[in-house]
Amino acid sequence: MKETLLSLKNVSKAFDDKTVLNSLDLDILDGEFITLLGPSGCGKTTLLRLMAGFEQPDTGAVSLSGHDITHAAPEHRPLNTVFQNYALFPHMSVYDNVAYGLKMEKRPRDEIRQRVDEVLAMVQLQDFARRKPHQLSGGQQQRVAIARAVVKRPQLLLLDEPLSALDYKLRRTMQVELKRLQRELGITFVFVTHDQEEALSMSDRVVVLKDGAIQQLGTPREIYERPANLFTARFVGETNLFPGYLTSVEDTGITLDILGLSRTLQKPGFTLRKGEQVNVLLRPEDIRVLAPEDEKGLAGRIVERNYKGSTLDSVIHLEDGTEVLASEFFDEDDPAFDYKLGEPVRVSWVDGWEWLLPVELEPVNNDAEEGLSTNA
Repeated sequence: MKETLLSLKNVSKAFDDKTVLNSLDLDILDGEFITLLGPSGCGKTTLLRLMAGFEQPDTGAVSLSGHDITHAAPEHRPLNTVFQNYALFPHMSVYDNVAYGLKMEKRPRDEIRQRVDEVLAMVQLQDFARRKPHQLSGGQQQRVAIARAVVKRPQLLLLDEPLSALDYKLRRTMQVELKRLQRELGITFVFVTHDQEEALSMSDRVVVLKDGAIQQLGTPREIYERPANLFTARFVGETNLFPGYLTSVEDTGITLDILGLSRTLQKPGFTLRKGEQVNVLLRPEDIRVLAPEDEKGLAGRIVERNYKGSTLDSVIHLEDGTEVLASEFFDEDDPAFDYKLGEPVRVSWVDGWEWLLPVELEPVNNDAEEGLSTNA
């Protein structure tokens, strides 16, 4: 079992009487890739700056390997930060940019050359050592910034949205590269992003933040398939939300009325009373588009169809006005893919694919609140 490397206990931070972090607790494990995910203003960058030492918490403590570093200056912390704009020295070559930190530590020249050569090979830039930053692509500059950070062999590497300036294709390539580097180096990565797909594809664990509070901490699969509350469900990926009313409870499960459709599901991890409403969550890829005569589904009409190569995405309006998003793997031989705009269809899903949350977890007045996980 991995040990805790960085620990934040009861950390709070405010700017101009506005609370940015609110009594936050977080343990980061040694050797993991953990992502801080949330919308603009949620506190993720402030949290990263507290780890780096660029900000001091108003309350609470920050410790690294069991040692209190709450008030330690950035240069006295065994960690490095990769910024969004990379901050490379434009007048220096790639080699000199990477070697700069070691030179400031007055390391022996042979040691500097060996370590710089090793890290440039690791980021596949050994043939670009004499180039200046302006002679490199955006992805190459990003790799130089990472090489400069890891050449000092920090215990922890902090990355503040380092891929946000890259185009889509390069961004996807660099996601794979970053994860590969993290595995090879064995260094703990703390990655900040507002991109849900980026967080899910790269992380060992994801911290979902809202209004300075942690909404959920878990693996990408837990975050996506078993969101702790409606904020997480709606922020991470697309979500279909149906109202369900409890009609009966059996030994093996519960029966819900979902817009007139009766479905028997597993019992959730929270108490429900007969007649009480519950939120039924389904991802677009869980939805199945059926023929209009199929009585197993909810009746509606197709109002949008978007072909995306491997998938066909549909927007369906149910009879009560509910909008349903469906994403199905494209199969040109399936007659369901011949449905045109305006045609009647029915939508359904496989029992057990849904996720239930209590209605009272609906965010109120934009306040962050504690989520309640279920195991429907």
